[in-house]
Formats: sequence, C-alpha cells, structure tokens
Amino acid sequence: MPQLDISAFSPQIIWLIITFCVLYVLMARVALPRIGNVLEQRQSRIDGNLEMAQNLRNESKVDAEAYDQVMVEAREQARKAIHNTVKEISDETTRRHEEINTKLSDEFKMAEDRISAAKIAAVRSIQEAAASVTSEAIERLIGERPEDNAVKKAISSAFEEANKGLN
Repeated sequence: MPQLDISAFSPQIIWLIITFCVLYVLMARVALPRIGNVLEQRQSRIDGNLEMAQNLRNESKVDAEAYDQVMVEAREQARKAIHNTVKEISDETTRRHEEINTKLSDEFKMAEDRISAAKIAAVRSIQEAAASVTSEAIERLIGERPEDNAVKKAISSAFEEANKGLN
C-alpha cells in the first residue's frame, strides 16, 4: 500500500495540510456562516414565537379577567332584576289583596245592611201580623175592637223586652 510507504510520507503530509487548509477555509468562510445564519434565524423565530405566545397568554388572561368581570356584572344584574320582579309581584299581590279585602268588606257591610233591613222588615211584618191577630183576638174575646195604636205600642214594648232578654 502506497500510503504506508515511508518515502511517500512527506508529499502525503503536504497534501494533507493543503487539503485541511482548503477545507478549513471553505468551512469557515462558506459552510459555517450559512449554518450559523440558519441557527440564528431559527433561534430568532423561536424567540419570536415564544414572545408571541407570551403576548397571547397575557391577552387571554386579560380577556378571561374581563369575561369574569362581565359574568359578575351579569349575575348582579340578574339578581337585581329578580329582586325587583319579586318586589313588584309582592307589591302587586299586596295591592290586589287589599283591593279584594276592601271589596269583600264593602260587600260584607252591604250584606249586613241588607240582612239588618230584612230583619227590621221581618220584625215589622211580625209586629203588624201580631197586632192584627191580637186586635182580632181581643175583638172576638171582648167584642170590642181596640185602638190600633194601643195594640202596636203593647206589641212593640213586648218585643223590646224580649230583645233585652236575648242581648
């Protein structure tokens, strides 16, 4: 093998140094700067993406806080609306209850007045009937017809005494 021949070592070492220098220069001037540029571009793109992700994260955090605030306000408005509605319904119910109570009270009073009037009319009717029957009974018993006023006064006083005993 020629590369192991000692007499051929010096030209091989010279060519090794020349080849090494040429490859070094090519690598240092052409390949490594391109690789460095690619790495720098990647790093800057990664840094940009990380920065953009952080910005988006911050924006989403702000949006989430705004959403939470809006939800709190909406819940508060809903609570107030419910409270106001319940109060309005309660007021309306109270008002209607008072109207019905007033109406029933008026109707009850009118019914009592009608009952009282009917009672008075019934008592008068009974008194008149009693006066008529009494007058006829006295006339049949003694043969004389008594005065209507005297019979009515006697029956009235008898009814008054009877009412005093009941009260």
